[in-house]
Amino acid sequence: MHDADVLVVGGGPVGLAAGLMAARSGRSAVVLEPRDGPIDKACGEGLMPGAVAALGRLGVDPSGVPLTGIRYLAGSRTAQADFRDGPGRGVRRTTLHAALRAAVDAAGVAVLPLAADELTQSDDGVRVTTREPGRRPGPVVTARHVIAADGLHSPTRRALGLDAPATGTARYGLRRHHLLAPWSDHVEVHWGPDAEAYVTPVAPDLVGVALLSRRRAGYDVLLAGFPALRARLDAADRPPTDVRGAGPLRQRARRRVQGRVLLVGDASGYVDALTGEGIALGLAQAAEAVAAITAGRPEDYERGWRRASWRYTVLTEGLVRATRPAWARRAVVPAARAVPGVFAGAVHELGRVR
Repeated sequence: MHDADVLVVGGGPVGLAAGLMAARSGRSAVVLEPRDGPIDKACGEGLMPGAVAALGRLGVDPSGVPLTGIRYLAGSRTAQADFRDGPGRGVRRTTLHAALRAAVDAAGVAVLPLAADELTQSDDGVRVTTREPGRRPGPVVTARHVIAADGLHSPTRRALGLDAPATGTARYGLRRHHLLAPWSDHVEVHWGPDAEAYVTPVAPDLVGVALLSRRRAGYDVLLAGFPALRARLDAADRPPTDVRGAGPLRQRARRRVQGRVLLVGDASGYVDALTGEGIALGLAQAAEAVAAITAGRPEDYERGWRRASWRYTVLTEGLVRATRPAWARRAVVPAARAVPGVFAGAVHELGRVR
């Protein structure tokens, strides 16, 4: 006998969604997450319309601010396109996490305050030794299958020998919340010479700003490259929140399935946060993983992962590569203005409901 049909390693939004999907498919599920309460991390916090729809199918409706589209800015030049499949939503990551946790609890999925330590596979299941907070040994948990959703630098991916060398220039992300009323219902992407600033309204009195760059510099140093945005943020009458960081963003996996263990979300590999599709992508991958397990063919998830991820990979990889030279970065907004139909089509692809 196993403790669960599906053991999910990692209780972030994608891990919780995977546990909920497994339970909804008739499988017993357990989630391992040693951190207490809603987990905050560096994140753009913009849900594309596809992510809002996917959450809705799970009965999860986190509060936030409607987003009608994406606006690119470079100095005084702008290019804007609206979502065609309904609004997205700016949502604090902690709010999203709390909403998913409430749904998981309501579904009877146990979330154990444990970290996975060592995985051992057999013909009929996976044996996972655990540790409690403080690194005290925890109980052994067994399951028929494991879904690893343990993040960008996944210990599970590394322990299974599935890490692959990342190619290209490393990029890093920083995020901070500024306590002032949003001035737009669009996600704003400010293009600088060596960084982008993503501004997302997440509450009536709060905007999140995420900075992505190849430079390993502090938040204020990078923000100085966007003087108009910095002046607007400096007008807040309350100090901003602490800075959170992540990176290097690009991570690769040799494959996404090893025996009865399946990698989803950032643990399965990540290109960049440039297109803002992280949550939508993770939810789609979780659905494919649960479908393969339910069918009794976990090996099919490799093909399902590619089906869920190819569009993100092509769009994001292409945009990251195309905007690597300084001259190309300067051309992004003028090009979007010159061919608005192409820009609108790309925004539609980013937000398309599936």
